[in-house]
Amino acid sequence: MSRTVYVNGAYLPEEEATISIFDRGFIFGDGIYEVSAVLGGKLVDCEAHLARLERSAGEIGLSLPCSRAELVAIHEELIVRNKLDEGSIYLQVSRGAADRDFPFPKDVKSSLVLFTQARQFANTPLAKTGIKVVSTPDLRWARRDIKSVNLLAPVLAKQFAAENGAQEAWMVEDGVVTEGASSTAWIVKGKTLISRPLSHKVLPGITRTAVLAFLAESGFSFEEREFTLEEALDAEEAFITSATSLVMPVTTIDGHSIHNGAPGPATLRLREIYLDHARKGGVLG
Repeated sequence: MSRTVYVNGAYLPEEEATISIFDRGFIFGDGIYEVSAVLGGKLVDCEAHLARLERSAGEIGLSLPCSRAELVAIHEELIVRNKLDEGSIYLQVSRGAADRDFPFPKDVKSSLVLFTQARQFANTPLAKTGIKVVSTPDLRWARRDIKSVNLLAPVLAKQFAAENGAQEAWMVEDGVVTEGASSTAWIVKGKTLISRPLSHKVLPGITRTAVLAFLAESGFSFEEREFTLEEALDAEEAFITSATSLVMPVTTIDGHSIHNGAPGPATLRLREIYLDHARKGGVLG
């Protein structure tokens, strides 16, 4: 059955959805995006994702075409129309359609597109086996804190991972791990979770923030610092967080087994707590 998608004010069958060939998201990658998870027919941490969308828009001088409340309503309508129980909703805003020229066009309304993707992530088999990660040089631009649709470098990193039998790539710059191609990278030492500080070098992960919000409940402490690939290989556990992987154990990095090649107890506990919150709509509203 065809999905219903949203394009610039209209709910349409996906086969009828179109966007201008002059759209700046298509021509320049001049746009931003967010992905919100849906679990049990409920949005997970959607308000936090939309707050990050607003921040990204402000960083590039992009006007959003509607309010946060209207965006939530569109998300909820797509869940209903597509009978989405578990999966995700992709949202993209571009600067709009105008004849090709690099400076911002005047008097052009931004374009807004949303669509659903049904997928299983709560009970995915990968949560029981863990995922494989490979390392790759970080080739991205300097403003990775903006969730831009310019994703060629992550695409190449993900393809490299796929070609090497892995599910994610950890990007390395100046000897330290920055983040995953589409996730936040973590390691565990004892009862301490370690992930690098937020800056222009990494995306401020919403699931990262959610994990930190239930630290007291989980019983773990947090050390915000950089870590090297070598330190990750020597860690007791490793995991990633993202909207659709949630808290996902990493059991192999560059062919090296982490926690004897099986998900560790800390990661599994964090995933359990996060799933409990997610089924209620999330930690962050």
